[in-house]
Amino acid sequence: MEREEGDTRAWDEERQDYTRAMGVKEVMTVERDLEEPGPMSDLDQRPRQSVEGVEELGCSPEVARKGSVSMQSFFQGHGNGEAFDACTSLSCSSSSSSCPSPPTPLLSTLSLSSSSPISLMPLMKLDAVLADRRLVLDVYQRGGAVMPALWKSAPEQMKLVQYVRLGSEDEEAVGDALSVLPHLTQLRSLAIRGHRFYDAQGEPLPGLLTSLPPSFSCFSLLVHLDLSFNRLSSLPACLFSLCHLSELLLCHNLLISLPAEVGGLVALRRLSVLGNKLETLPSQLGLLDGLQELDVSFNQLTNLPDELGLLENLLTLELSSNRLRELPETLGSLHSLRVLAIHSNELRIIPESVKSLPELTRLDVRNNPLGRPPTPPPLPPAPAAQTDFPIPELHLAFNKHNFSVSSAGCHVFLPGGGELLFPRGCVKSFTQFKWAERKPYRKWIWLEEHDFLLSRPLELLPHGVTFDKPVEVCVPYHRTCRGEVMVRRYDGHSWSTLPTQTRRGSHKHSCRPQGRPARLACCTVTHFSWFVAVSRPVRDCCSVFPEGALLVSRYDPGIKFTFPPNCTTHVCAVTLQVLQVAQSVVQDLTGDSHASASPLLCLSQTPSMHFLQPVKVQIPLPPGLTGHTVDMSRLHLLHGDPVAHTWTDVTAQVSLYITHLYAIFSVTHFSWYWLWYTTHSCISGVVRKVYHRLKQFRVQFLVLQRKTDLTQVLLQCLPSDKIDCRLSSLSEQYDGPQPSDVCNLLEGEQFFAGFERGIDIVSDRPDCREGRLAFTFYSHLKNIKEVHVFPTQQQEGTVRGQVSFYRGEVPNDLPEEVARKRKGHDDQWLATLPLRLPGVDQEGSVYGERQYPPLNLGDPESGYLTETNLLAISLRISKEWRNIGINLGISYKELDRIQFKHRDNLGAMVLEMLFHWARGQEKAGTGAVPRLIDALIESKRRDLAEEVEDIVNLGKRKYTESLKRVGLETETPTTSTQS
Repeated sequence: MEREEGDTRAWDEERQDYTRAMGVKEVMTVERDLEEPGPMSDLDQRPRQSVEGVEELGCSPEVARKGSVSMQSFFQGHGNGEAFDACTSLSCSSSSSSCPSPPTPLLSTLSLSSSSPISLMPLMKLDAVLADRRLVLDVYQRGGAVMPALWKSAPEQMKLVQYVRLGSEDEEAVGDALSVLPHLTQLRSLAIRGHRFYDAQGEPLPGLLTSLPPSFSCFSLLVHLDLSFNRLSSLPACLFSLCHLSELLLCHNLLISLPAEVGGLVALRRLSVLGNKLETLPSQLGLLDGLQELDVSFNQLTNLPDELGLLENLLTLELSSNRLRELPETLGSLHSLRVLAIHSNELRIIPESVKSLPELTRLDVRNNPLGRPPTPPPLPPAPAAQTDFPIPELHLAFNKHNFSVSSAGCHVFLPGGGELLFPRGCVKSFTQFKWAERKPYRKWIWLEEHDFLLSRPLELLPHGVTFDKPVEVCVPYHRTCRGEVMVRRYDGHSWSTLPTQTRRGSHKHSCRPQGRPARLACCTVTHFSWFVAVSRPVRDCCSVFPEGALLVSRYDPGIKFTFPPNCTTHVCAVTLQVLQVAQSVVQDLTGDSHASASPLLCLSQTPSMHFLQPVKVQIPLPPGLTGHTVDMSRLHLLHGDPVAHTWTDVTAQVSLYITHLYAIFSVTHFSWYWLWYTTHSCISGVVRKVYHRLKQFRVQFLVLQRKTDLTQVLLQCLPSDKIDCRLSSLSEQYDGPQPSDVCNLLEGEQFFAGFERGIDIVSDRPDCREGRLAFTFYSHLKNIKEVHVFPTQQQEGTVRGQVSFYRGEVPNDLPEEVARKRKGHDDQWLATLPLRLPGVDQEGSVYGERQYPPLNLGDPESGYLTETNLLAISLRISKEWRNIGINLGISYKELDRIQFKHRDNLGAMVLEMLFHWARGQEKAGTGAVPRLIDALIESKRRDLAEEVEDIVNLGKRKYTESLKRVGLETETPTTSTQS
């Protein structure tokens, strides 16, 4: 007996389930043998014919020719005069062996011409729509509207009809048909269904049938009834008198329950209520001892009646896609049962009596939490004193880095979208905490192969304090299109990856454009440290026992690893990562228009040792290939060494088996495997080159100058697909040369910007090394800096300089043959862009500006800012200068005076505002620099605040070192500026 308790044949079966749920599968089975004693036996012995009854019309040209005139005259002259739509999209019944033939000449005549209406003939030619006592009208829109005219023209022939199919998309047409149907006393099969036609958007039209008239109880010979895809909210009472009814199909209606009277339909052999809203089943179903097929899938059932065990002739039982938590033991009495589908429920255990049914050939238990422990009982309610009040919220401003949390807990909202959730009781008393968002220095970042940084490091203080309950830390991150988002923690010694869940932040705390909440990567911790969000390829892990195991990739269910029994003598952990490669990328890098590659499999195991039995690996064929079109001579299996960065063609060393969609091979040890299809004969070097390029980003550099002050320069490095959008957003305020040519950079690679040919920058910056500005490239961050430049020599005329970009230190994971090419200082050149500054005799010259007296703003405790520092800061400030001035304590009157004085020069406004404030701080005592930092943060210019902090820290360090050199060393100040 085949037991489907895993993912075996999962894909095919899920497609079947979806088809059943959406109603694509035809539930009417007209060709099914409806054997019943009595006057209908002559129909049962007839040869079966086409389901639609259309091929019969085409078999007799004479019938088609005569019937076309009659039908045309009726549809043009009957009712409201609207043309009858002859739909030729005839659907195929699932029980039919073949679809109907193309439309016959009769159907063609139903698409009416523009000729004048013809009067209705006294006698209707029924042969046009009736053949072998079968009346098929559901292939025509509003086909039911024909019924009254057909009955009026030929009542005797209509009385002999045994098979009728109607569409229920038109309420008026259905009403006309229901008025005639009770006269068809010989009827044995009736279908009134929706979803027979489609609207302009391609959506199926629902049926509008909501009830049946009481006269339906006269169908004493009715054997088959199909009312699927309608709006029945309850079972019509007239159905319970149909003593010969063998098949009742009520799929995709609005039924909430089945009445107890359904147990009186003792002749039922098939009952289908798929896709309704049933919550319970009546116990009277157990009285249907002749029932062979019962389908109650895609409902809302939570339990089953024990009386189902009385259905001793039941062959198929469909219970999938409900809310069942357990199966009754009485199902073990269904000794004739062959198919039991119970997938997509909440079952944790299956009774042994059900598993051991003697005739059972198919047991589908997919998507159930089998074997998992039962859900623990709910915790007792908390005391009323704690539940009456929600956890308090605390919204921090940009300049607020310290906060307190009590034993009542707190939901802290950080600037930028981050959140901290302290549950009740996580601390015993009031505790002080601190947060800081650090710059993405390499010290705070750890990236593995094919990882991407998605956020700046978030530091939470104090370190090492253990909470009584876990605290949720939510790090905001930038959107990523591939991989999974994880949070990594650095405890001061080592990095660790934490279990992570992603969600959207609070709408009330939105910091994004148009009020969109931030994306958050959330984890729970027991102590604070450094946290960062990264994106990595989807990782699947499993433990392999000596009994064997099956590992299926979450990224692509077609990737499977089958571990046979006795493949290992002890438990080992297996890790799988899948890296998808676009076919266009492979073809561009290889120059082969026919090249393609399957997903790259990165496999590892702990402990690292060979398996005792071969492990079967299933992987999809490269895009565009099937088992019938693949040329085995062009198919290569590559084995990669992640340490040596080498690739070896092992196609001849493994047994490669090809199915229609997959390639299957066996291995005894894990590493990296890549399936390629290419015309290249020597493939290893090509694959090594492609793999290295996959880790790189195609980037471009921007060098732009502010239009109002050409000495303010913006430098940025972005992936090439983001350059155009960025240029468009900067074009109003900045101008400069076109972006550089495309270069390749690794995630986390360092590069420098050097100003050359008569142009220099203020070197009093911590990120300036030997006159070059240092950057670290991260593909999902901004990689932007703004600096103030000036000509190195005073000269007349325009100064034509340039900015050159150079690579930094060689990354550790760079292949050796690539690393050998990166030696020397200027050999690491990437790109050069021109930069122009006005000379001393030109408007906007830096030498023509007013010279301010020397200024040393600050004190030994908080550091010093010089007039050069303030000048550089002013170049970074634009329209927000008034907000900064207000936060610095400058009066509105003074700000209006400055704005009127320099109304056409924004740079002069900003510069005079800063120096006006700085001159007033000379007599204000200590703390001037922290006040400036707070004002910048309150004005939402945290980037400037960080730059000021870096400048001050650098100055304090130089000041301390100078004291040491002259022997005047003092104690290191204990206080510092804000982080």
